[in-house]
Amino acid sequence: MNIPQFVLASASPARRRLLQTVGIEPIVKPSDFDESQIQLSDPGELVQVLAQRKAETIAPQFPSALIMGCDSVLAIDGKIHGKPADAAEAIARWQFMQGNIGDLYTGHVLIDTAQNRTLVKCQVTRVYFATMSDRAIQAYVATGEPLKCAGAFALEGFGSLFVEKIAGCHSNVIGLSLPLLRQMLAELGYEATDFWQ
Repeated sequence: MNIPQFVLASASPARRRLLQTVGIEPIVKPSDFDESQIQLSDPGELVQVLAQRKAETIAPQFPSALIMGCDSVLAIDGKIHGKPADAAEAIARWQFMQGNIGDLYTGHVLIDTAQNRTLVKCQVTRVYFATMSDRAIQAYVATGEPLKCAGAFALEGFGSLFVEKIAGCHSNVIGLSLPLLRQMLAELGYEATDFWQ
């Protein structure tokens, strides 16, 4: 079996690092898909559609490759939170999130262009946020980290200080569920180890 190139349709350095951690060196090809085109209120449906659109946007450029698209949002009490627009929004978001519980949804899509097959899945991880002072919130937002992340926090960065615990897949919160990726690869007939360099 020919092992295709592994292409990541995402500009996320965190997703790339996760893949590198498990021995997969992806070709990084951000889709630049305009996410504002998709308006859905169900977080699981939203992330799956966005992940699929991202992967589909670049798939025609790779006739024999495995294209991975991902998208993440945080939902608290059914309300979807993506990346905050600015520091003021990030502060307001954290004032709401602190001491609260959220669900981090990540849509995962694999398009195998050689086999002409597409898999679409969603992984959900529950996140318990710490109680924080306004001073801590302002200091965290001042780092700039929350402005780059769905849900306004990075579990692999400063944000880990403010997460009490998670229930479910750890890597999913960073942007890509490695266990789910392994299962999806198996469904397409690959072992994750096939992509080790």
